[in-house]
Amino acid sequence: MHLRFSLCIILLMIGSAATVWASPQESPARCPSAGQGMMVGEVSTHSANIQVRLTRTEKLVDRDVPGTPGSVEFSLQPSRQTVIEPIPATKSATAAAENDYIARVTFSGLDPDTEYTCRSLIGPDTKHLRPGPIATFRTHAGPEIASDFSFVVVTGMNYGKFHGVNGIDKKNHRARNNTSLPAPYEGPDKHLGYPALESILKLKPDFFVGTGDNVYYDTPKDPRAKTVSELRQKWHEQFVQPRYRSLFASVPTYWEIDDHDYRKDDCDNSGDYAPSVQVAKRLMLEQLPYGPMNDTNTKTYRTYRVSRDLQIWFVEGRIYRSDNRTPESPEKTIWGKEQKAWLKRTLQESTATYKVLISPTPMIGPDDLRKKDNHTNIGGFRHERDDFFAFIKSEQIKNFYLVCGDRHWQYHAVDPRGPEEFSSGALVDVNSRLGRKAGDPKSTDPEATIKQPYLQNPASGGFLHVTSLAAQTSQAAQLIFQHRDEHGKLLNQVVK
Repeated sequence: MHLRFSLCIILLMIGSAATVWASPQESPARCPSAGQGMMVGEVSTHSANIQVRLTRTEKLVDRDVPGTPGSVEFSLQPSRQTVIEPIPATKSATAAAENDYIARVTFSGLDPDTEYTCRSLIGPDTKHLRPGPIATFRTHAGPEIASDFSFVVVTGMNYGKFHGVNGIDKKNHRARNNTSLPAPYEGPDKHLGYPALESILKLKPDFFVGTGDNVYYDTPKDPRAKTVSELRQKWHEQFVQPRYRSLFASVPTYWEIDDHDYRKDDCDNSGDYAPSVQVAKRLMLEQLPYGPMNDTNTKTYRTYRVSRDLQIWFVEGRIYRSDNRTPESPEKTIWGKEQKAWLKRTLQESTATYKVLISPTPMIGPDDLRKKDNHTNIGGFRHERDDFFAFIKSEQIKNFYLVCGDRHWQYHAVDPRGPEEFSSGALVDVNSRLGRKAGDPKSTDPEATIKQPYLQNPASGGFLHVTSLAAQTSQAAQLIFQHRDEHGKLLNQVVK
């Protein structure tokens, strides 16, 4: 015990990130690591949430990254040097078992359109701290400043399909669907994680949007994650990948939840099975920096004014929904009355040149005819979609665009009433598939009323890259949508 304590003190003095425990069965770590790096979330014009999870290791141990208690001190200041350096803003947080050893703080009073650097000190307590992970981010410019911004949108980050899971029956590797496991990726860079994350980092976006299916509780289907520890493990193995750690070090995040990272495929709030609705909500707010830790009042639908030209909306698609099997009617809803009223009101109030609604699920599609859980589906939630599109038209909401995740293929679709939708497609190549064409009798648009300027073929992993360019002397403001494959290759571009 004395030898281990002495070694810990030495590691603290030299700022080493090494760890002296190889197994979660051993005694609690005294020299914590930060195996999942630092994540910045919900950046606004004047604030940001920042979190670090303290861990015993910096890599997987028995398919998990065991946590450990301790303290984290965060210090924040503008990245650019000035003649008189400001005193860093400092906040501390405790990493405890009840919060999965995640320490999270909120910094407020920040300057708009400014790059900040957040440094951390981590340790077993406040008296023994060493350097931890660092992250940079840029605050939004707000409604008064014309500035360029870009962001990426992703979905379908299926760890099981990419890596394969040891000990799973081979029958799960045959079929190619949402919860079975095809042959995993076998590239020499597999240990780094998804290639698309490296491609995203090269583009240097101002932020990253995960639209849901960020992890798959139900892949593999048997056994699927049910207990709190099993659900947490899905997030740990995802974010410990080196390419995620590199991305989070310089790109802040925004998150939405869909079916696979809420309960299971196409789920709603009905059914007495694990995870329960209560556990599902708890894990959302615990693992992702929506708001302050343990703040159960945090709204998972929200809007941000990025710049004079751009405003974005994130909607919540699982918590407030009616049961999928409820007969379709004007009362059947995904969004719920409160969220729907908020969405309409904030769109009416917006003075941004471009308005982008980012949804976990599609509103135009077309989608598979068999499904019943989204706004495109026959017998699903079309009444709510149609009412919303009528609102967009009657209120003359100009330059409004939909961006969605969920679907495993990229597309640009135009509804006959005017709204346009861009699907990000699956981030992971082995989780992608060919999409439904308008006019396909197995689609939600058998009569081919939807225009499809772009439908990805062949199938591949990738992401949507969106750029807002401020007006120049000789050019009006622009909004550019780019579909890219996992290697960053440009597949489709639309300029508005």
